[in-house]
Amino acid sequence: MQIFLPRIQQQIMQLLPDSSHYSVLIQKQILKIFYALVQYALPLQLVNNQTMTAWMEIFRTIIDRTVPPETLQIDEDDRPELVWWKCKKWALHIVARLFERYGSPGNVTKEYFEFSEFFLKTYAVGIQQVLLKILDQYRQKEYVAPRVLQQAFNYLNQGIVHSVTWKQMKPHIQNISEDVIFSVMCYKDEDEELWQEDPYEYIRMKFDIFEDYASPTTAAQTLLYTAAKKRKEVLPKMMAFCYQILTDPNFDPRKKDGALHVIGSLADILLKKSLFKDQMELLLQNHVFPLLLSNLGYLRARSCWVLHAFSSLKFHNELNLRNAVDLAKKSLIEDKEMPVKVEAALALQSLISNQTQAKEYMKPHVRPIMQELLHIVRETENDDVTNVIQKMICEYSQEVASIAVDMTQHLAEIFGKVLQSDEYEEVEDKTVMAMGILHTIDTILTVVEDHKEVTQQLENICLRIIDLVLQKHVIEFYEEILSLAYSLTCHGISPQMWQLLGILYEVFQQDCFEYFTDMMPLLHNYVTIDTNTLLSNPKHLEILFTMCRKVLCGDAGEDAECHAAKLLEVIILQCKGRGIDQCIPLFVQLVLERLTRGVKTSELRTMCLQVAIAALYYNPDLLLHTLERIQLPHNPGPVTVQFINQWMNDTDCFLGHHDRKMCIIGLSILLELQNRPPAVDAVVGQIVPSILFLFLGLKQVCATRQLVNREDHSKADKANIEENEEISSDEEETNVTAQAMQSNNGRGEDEEEDDDDWDEEVLEETALEGFSTPLDLDNSVDEYQFFTQALLTVQNRDAAWYQLLMAPLSEDQRRALQEVYTLAEHRRTVAEAKKKIEQQGGFTFENKGVLSAFNFGTMPTNN
Repeated sequence: MQIFLPRIQQQIMQLLPDSSHYSVLIQKQILKIFYALVQYALPLQLVNNQTMTAWMEIFRTIIDRTVPPETLQIDEDDRPELVWWKCKKWALHIVARLFERYGSPGNVTKEYFEFSEFFLKTYAVGIQQVLLKILDQYRQKEYVAPRVLQQAFNYLNQGIVHSVTWKQMKPHIQNISEDVIFSVMCYKDEDEELWQEDPYEYIRMKFDIFEDYASPTTAAQTLLYTAAKKRKEVLPKMMAFCYQILTDPNFDPRKKDGALHVIGSLADILLKKSLFKDQMELLLQNHVFPLLLSNLGYLRARSCWVLHAFSSLKFHNELNLRNAVDLAKKSLIEDKEMPVKVEAALALQSLISNQTQAKEYMKPHVRPIMQELLHIVRETENDDVTNVIQKMICEYSQEVASIAVDMTQHLAEIFGKVLQSDEYEEVEDKTVMAMGILHTIDTILTVVEDHKEVTQQLENICLRIIDLVLQKHVIEFYEEILSLAYSLTCHGISPQMWQLLGILYEVFQQDCFEYFTDMMPLLHNYVTIDTNTLLSNPKHLEILFTMCRKVLCGDAGEDAECHAAKLLEVIILQCKGRGIDQCIPLFVQLVLERLTRGVKTSELRTMCLQVAIAALYYNPDLLLHTLERIQLPHNPGPVTVQFINQWMNDTDCFLGHHDRKMCIIGLSILLELQNRPPAVDAVVGQIVPSILFLFLGLKQVCATRQLVNREDHSKADKANIEENEEISSDEEETNVTAQAMQSNNGRGEDEEEDDDDWDEEVLEETALEGFSTPLDLDNSVDEYQFFTQALLTVQNRDAAWYQLLMAPLSEDQRRALQEVYTLAEHRRTVAEAKKKIEQQGGFTFENKGVLSAFNFGTMPTNN
């Protein structure tokens, strides 16, 4: 680009005076090249201040120049495709992108600090002046292409928070709000035409996120919202303007639609402003409720939309809340216009979710509401209504149980119709909607899980869906059907679901690794929910092992390999004492062979080790015998030594609660072995320090969980505090805010923190922690007691070995060991007390004293 950029700059400057079709076409192409250059990063080494000034003048000229008057002879629907408007659009696209991403001080990353100050001081006002002129042309009823208008709004939205651009905009903001933004937000001729000719397409367009992205209405809404939130004089004037329209019975109904559109768009702000929030209930009562009975469908739809926007309002008059809910229900069930029904569905669900009383009001009407929602989904294939059904199922789980079979049957029919339609593969909306249906069915399975007879009927319906997806090989739904199968196996596994295991194995053979991690929750259920059936047929274990082997021996990637190793560990722990001795050598050899090949992550290394540790817990002698017999390829030498050394080297890599517990139990078994391999003797000095290190990690996990829980409560307490983000007078957005943002952004995008990521990191929980084993149950082996009991056994049985184990401990480690022992005694006391409570039904606790000292160096006494 160092050679190319100056050349295209020179070429476009030469072309600017020529406004012929082919000249402007080339200009547009050059602008698209420049946009691609700066879309995600601004190459400052290529575009210095001098170069940028030349380019900004080019953009300003293109945005400002007059479109040939003969274009007005073209049909208005076709004008946006004319090259002159497209060229303007791309110039605006560039300046809006530059301002938003690189030219807005306080909102940029560190490398753009200097450029953002330069951009704001040098270009921002000049460009904005041209955009204000475009908005004035629109105000004067001159034609402006929708995408040009949209990009103008986007640019102005960025300028609201900066004093230099706001001072220029401020004298015009009322005219912009009332004559431009308001006009854009009103119901239009093209809306009416689409509503009448194709209401289903109207619905699709109004709920299409991609339409929103390019919509001037959405951009106008965003600009008004920012202005009302950041500049205190905007909101009162705009509300007064809308109130005047709503209270005058002679106003054009389309303007009433615009007024409601404006008010609903500002609902979040209005509900947090003491000046307005108490007036909103009266607004609904006097101006929204009556319009829900209007003879104009678009006003009924808009009124439902406003109810949705204000669904979290605190109603002082219970009658108003009841009216809101009843009117939304009436619109949903009785209205003849499908766009009204869709808006009513969203409003009703939101009122029910936000208002406890609303939920109670609607309980008697759940069946007709759900039937109507299913009808709407069948007719419109609208994903938003599918989400409404899903949320309503969660709200009315008891009521839904009685109609769950009918609902699921309806949803299955809709899904089949969508999947088998000719246009399915060409229309992305249909995929999203079909996916939503599967999620909704999954939700139904969850809420009826305690109703066994209902679940059995749903299973047959779901298996037909699963069969349809697998037959047609629709891989984009594999994750969803596997989730359905998981839900059907959480409490019991029927013979039909066991047959599905064989079918999934065939799918695995075809699509192999790609869906193994998606299969894992279901495979985990096969092992843990119905272990008896798993072991009753050798074919079941063979299928699971073959899948794990194929993953661990192929190129599935280390995430899938971790899942495969985890499944092997779960099988061993679940089947301890259940006679799978013949499987242990196969499992152990498989994971140890995997360790001989390149391993990039510590997660896979520790997970493979954990399989062998689980085998040690299953049967120590069997594992040691297996290790002596294994021959690893390209890795001569005793396998036992390699395994023990790798384990000791990686004890600090065991994270989370389960992995640390597994490691502690394994090391405790190791130190207690009577017939110890020489490899264990060789690492004697590392065993107890490693265990203490693991206990320290467990302590930190518990402490962090408590801290995160407290912070969650603190966040919840702050959620109800009134926000005030207005910027006083004509100032820049507060220096404190800007500095904080710049300080944050100074780390660079890759270093930005995310609360959710942080929580996950400090809790050290991975996806694998969710696959529970018998060791994770509340009444399972306690790692503290297991370790201390093993150490006491060694102390009493083999003093010399005990001395070797204790010799390397520092004073700090000895104190840590005492803490572990004290805690083990405390946990034993609590467990015994709990057991007694369960047996007697009372709450009598015996205060058994805990041992205050542990014998670290001398021969044991009789304790």
